[in-house]
Amino acid sequence: MNPNIAKRNGLLGAKVIKGLASRNMTGYYAADKAEALRIALSLIPEGSSVTMGGAMSAHEIGLVQALKDGNYNFIDRDAYEDKRAAMLAAYDADVFLSSANAMTEDGILVNIDGNANRVSAIAQGPRKVVFIVGMNKVTPDLDTAMKRARNVAAPINAVRIGTDTPCTRTGTCMDCKSPDTICCQFLITRFSRHKDRIHVVLCGEDLGF
Repeated sequence: MNPNIAKRNGLLGAKVIKGLASRNMTGYYAADKAEALRIALSLIPEGSSVTMGGAMSAHEIGLVQALKDGNYNFIDRDAYEDKRAAMLAAYDADVFLSSANAMTEDGILVNIDGNANRVSAIAQGPRKVVFIVGMNKVTPDLDTAMKRARNVAAPINAVRIGTDTPCTRTGTCMDCKSPDTICCQFLITRFSRHKDRIHVVLCGEDLGF
Protein backbone atom coordinates (compact mmCIF):
# COMPACT_ATOMS: atom_id res chain seq x y z
CA MET A 1 0.00 0.00 0.00
CA ASN A 2 1.08 3.54 -0.70
CA PRO A 3 2.67 4.84 2.56
CA ASN A 4 0.68 8.07 2.37
CA ILE A 5 -2.60 6.15 2.21
CA ALA A 6 -1.43 3.88 5.03
CA LYS A 7 -0.63 6.86 7.24
CA ARG A 8 -3.95 8.55 6.49
CA ASN A 9 -5.87 5.35 7.23
CA GLY A 10 -4.06 4.90 10.54
CA LEU A 11 -4.85 8.46 11.62
CA LEU A 12 -8.48 8.20 10.55
CA GLY A 13 -8.73 4.77 12.18
CA ALA A 14 -7.74 6.29 15.52
CA LYS A 15 -10.55 8.84 15.15
CA VAL A 16 -13.08 6.11 14.35
CA ILE A 17 -11.97 4.07 17.37
CA LYS A 18 -12.45 7.11 19.62
CA GLY A 19 -15.93 7.57 18.16
CA LEU A 20 -16.79 3.93 18.78
CA ALA A 21 -15.65 4.22 22.40
CA SER A 22 -18.01 7.17 22.90
CA ARG A 23 -20.82 4.87 21.73
CA ASN A 24 -19.97 2.01 24.13
CA MET A 25 -18.40 -0.04 21.35
CA THR A 26 -14.78 -1.19 21.04
CA GLY A 27 -12.62 -0.58 18.01
CA TYR A 28 -9.26 -1.97 16.89
CA TYR A 29 -7.01 -0.94 14.03
CA ALA A 30 -5.15 -3.40 11.82
CA ALA A 31 -2.73 -2.18 9.17
CA ASP A 32 -3.43 -5.16 6.91
CA LYS A 33 -5.53 -8.29 6.48
CA ALA A 34 -3.11 -10.53 8.39
CA GLU A 35 -3.23 -8.29 11.44
CA ALA A 36 -7.03 -8.00 11.15
CA LEU A 37 -7.25 -11.80 11.24
CA ARG A 38 -5.07 -11.98 14.37
CA ILE A 39 -7.17 -9.38 16.17
CA ALA A 40 -10.46 -11.01 15.16
CA LEU A 41 -9.34 -14.44 16.39
CA SER A 42 -8.22 -12.91 19.69
CA LEU A 43 -11.83 -11.79 20.22
CA ILE A 44 -13.27 -15.28 19.66
CA PRO A 45 -12.47 -17.83 22.40
CA GLU A 46 -11.88 -21.39 21.28
CA GLY A 47 -14.99 -23.52 21.69
CA SER A 48 -17.30 -20.61 20.90
CA SER A 49 -20.34 -21.03 18.71
CA VAL A 50 -19.85 -18.64 15.79
CA THR A 51 -22.06 -17.70 12.87
CA MET A 52 -22.38 -14.87 10.42
CA GLY A 53 -24.38 -13.01 7.83
CA GLY A 54 -23.09 -12.37 4.33
CA ALA A 55 -19.81 -10.76 5.43
CA MET A 56 -17.44 -10.94 2.48
CA SER A 57 -14.81 -9.06 4.50
CA ALA A 58 -14.58 -11.94 6.98
CA HIS A 59 -13.80 -14.26 4.07
CA GLU A 60 -11.25 -11.86 2.61
CA ILE A 61 -9.08 -11.75 5.74
CA GLY A 62 -9.22 -15.56 6.06
CA LEU A 63 -11.36 -15.53 9.21
CA VAL A 64 -14.06 -17.89 8.00
CA GLN A 65 -11.57 -20.54 6.93
CA ALA A 66 -9.65 -20.17 10.20
CA LEU A 67 -12.84 -20.78 12.18
CA LYS A 68 -13.73 -23.82 10.09
CA ASP A 69 -10.24 -25.23 10.56
CA GLY A 70 -9.96 -24.35 14.26
CA ASN A 71 -11.52 -25.43 17.54
CA TYR A 72 -14.79 -23.56 17.10
CA ASN A 73 -18.42 -24.48 16.58
CA PHE A 74 -18.83 -22.64 13.31
CA ILE A 75 -22.46 -22.63 12.19
CA ASP A 76 -22.13 -22.56 8.41
CA ARG A 77 -25.52 -21.69 6.97
CA ASP A 78 -24.35 -22.74 3.51
CA ALA A 79 -23.99 -26.29 4.86
CA TYR A 80 -27.53 -26.35 6.27
CA GLU A 81 -30.32 -27.80 4.17
CA ASP A 82 -32.73 -25.82 6.35
CA LYS A 83 -31.46 -22.26 5.93
CA ARG A 84 -34.03 -20.90 8.37
CA ALA A 85 -32.70 -23.17 11.12
CA ALA A 86 -29.18 -21.86 10.50
CA MET A 87 -30.38 -18.25 10.64
CA LEU A 88 -32.30 -18.85 13.88
CA ALA A 89 -29.24 -20.47 15.44
CA ALA A 90 -27.45 -17.13 15.10
CA TYR A 91 -29.58 -15.55 17.83
CA ASP A 92 -28.16 -17.87 20.50
CA ALA A 93 -24.57 -17.88 19.20
CA ASP A 94 -21.64 -16.73 21.27
CA VAL A 95 -20.28 -14.66 18.40
CA PHE A 96 -21.85 -13.19 15.28
CA LEU A 97 -19.59 -12.00 12.47
CA SER A 98 -20.55 -9.12 10.24
CA SER A 99 -19.21 -6.28 8.21
CA ALA A 100 -20.79 -2.89 7.61
CA ASN A 101 -22.10 -1.44 4.38
CA ALA A 102 -20.74 1.88 5.63
CA MET A 103 -19.71 3.63 8.82
CA THR A 104 -19.04 7.17 9.91
CA GLU A 105 -15.84 8.73 11.15
CA ASP A 106 -17.45 9.10 14.57
CA GLY A 107 -18.38 5.43 14.86
CA ILE A 108 -21.94 4.93 13.55
CA LEU A 109 -22.48 1.67 11.65
CA VAL A 110 -24.93 1.42 8.73
CA ASN A 111 -26.27 -1.85 7.32
CA ILE A 112 -28.92 -2.72 4.73
CA ASP A 113 -30.53 -6.16 4.56
CA GLY A 114 -33.05 -8.09 2.53
CA ASN A 115 -34.04 -11.00 4.78
CA ALA A 116 -33.17 -9.12 8.00
CA ASN A 117 -31.32 -12.08 9.50
CA ARG A 118 -28.09 -10.07 9.56
CA VAL A 119 -29.40 -6.75 10.87
CA SER A 120 -31.62 -8.43 13.45
CA ALA A 121 -28.69 -10.44 14.83
CA ILE A 122 -26.57 -7.29 15.00
CA ALA A 123 -29.32 -5.58 16.99
CA GLN A 124 -30.17 -8.38 19.41
CA GLY A 125 -29.37 -12.01 20.24
CA PRO A 126 -25.74 -13.11 19.90
CA ARG A 127 -23.58 -12.44 22.96
CA LYS A 128 -20.87 -10.71 20.94
CA VAL A 129 -20.83 -9.11 17.49
CA VAL A 130 -17.49 -8.76 15.68
CA PHE A 131 -17.43 -6.45 12.68
CA ILE A 132 -14.66 -6.62 10.07
CA VAL A 133 -14.58 -3.28 8.25
CA GLY A 134 -12.19 -1.99 5.61
CA MET A 135 -11.28 1.68 5.83
CA ASN A 136 -12.77 2.09 2.34
CA LYS A 137 -16.19 1.98 4.03
CA VAL A 138 -15.58 4.92 6.37
CA THR A 139 -17.41 8.12 5.38
CA PRO A 140 -17.54 11.60 6.94
CA ASP A 141 -21.07 11.48 8.38
CA LEU A 142 -24.36 9.59 8.49
CA ASP A 143 -25.71 11.13 5.28
CA THR A 144 -22.68 10.02 3.27
CA ALA A 145 -22.74 6.62 4.98
CA MET A 146 -26.34 6.07 3.91
CA LYS A 147 -25.51 7.15 0.38
CA ARG A 148 -22.56 4.77 0.27
CA ALA A 149 -24.65 1.88 1.58
CA ARG A 150 -27.40 2.47 -0.96
CA ASN A 151 -25.38 3.49 -4.03
CA VAL A 152 -22.19 1.46 -3.67
CA ALA A 153 -22.67 -1.54 -1.40
CA ALA A 154 -26.25 -2.46 -2.26
CA PRO A 155 -25.92 -2.46 -6.08
CA ILE A 156 -22.71 -4.52 -5.91
CA ASN A 157 -24.32 -7.03 -3.54
CA ALA A 158 -27.40 -7.18 -5.77
CA VAL A 159 -25.18 -8.06 -8.73
CA ARG A 160 -23.25 -10.57 -6.59
CA ILE A 161 -26.33 -12.55 -5.61
CA GLY A 162 -28.08 -12.17 -8.96
CA THR A 163 -31.18 -10.19 -8.07
CA ASP A 164 -33.50 -8.80 -10.73
CA THR A 165 -33.46 -5.19 -9.54
CA PRO A 166 -32.98 -1.88 -11.37
CA CYS A 167 -29.64 -1.24 -9.65
CA THR A 168 -28.12 -4.31 -11.33
CA ARG A 169 -28.75 -2.57 -14.66
CA THR A 170 -27.99 1.04 -13.70
CA GLY A 171 -25.25 0.56 -11.07
CA THR A 172 -26.95 2.88 -8.61
CA CYS A 173 -29.91 2.79 -6.24
CA MET A 174 -33.25 3.49 -7.91
CA ASP A 175 -35.21 3.36 -4.63
CA CYS A 176 -37.11 0.43 -6.09
CA LYS A 177 -39.89 -1.72 -4.67
CA SER A 178 -38.92 -4.73 -6.73
CA PRO A 179 -39.85 -8.13 -5.27
CA ASP A 180 -36.12 -8.92 -5.45
CA THR A 181 -34.96 -5.81 -3.58
CA ILE A 182 -32.31 -6.37 -0.93
CA CYS A 183 -32.96 -2.92 0.57
CA CYS A 184 -35.76 -4.00 2.91
CA GLN A 185 -34.37 -3.12 6.33
CA PHE A 186 -31.94 -0.34 7.29
CA LEU A 187 -30.09 -0.60 10.59
CA ILE A 188 -28.22 2.37 12.06
CA THR A 189 -26.15 1.33 15.07
CA ARG A 190 -25.28 4.52 16.93
CA PHE A 191 -24.84 3.15 20.46
CA SER A 192 -24.60 -0.19 22.28
CA ARG A 193 -26.42 -0.46 25.59
CA HIS A 194 -24.42 -3.60 26.36
CA LYS A 195 -20.77 -2.98 27.09
CA ASP A 196 -18.28 -5.37 25.43
CA ARG A 197 -20.88 -6.68 22.97
CA ILE A 198 -19.93 -4.85 19.76
CA HIS A 199 -16.34 -4.96 18.53
CA VAL A 200 -15.15 -3.40 15.27
CA VAL A 201 -11.89 -4.47 13.62
CA LEU A 202 -10.87 -1.75 11.17
CA CYS A 203 -8.51 -2.81 8.40
CA GLY A 204 -6.19 -0.40 6.62
CA GLU A 205 -6.62 -2.41 3.40
CA ASP A 206 -9.81 -2.24 1.33
CA LEU A 207 -12.30 -4.97 2.17
CA GLY A 208 -15.68 -5.86 0.75
CA PHE A 209 -17.87 -3.52 -1.22
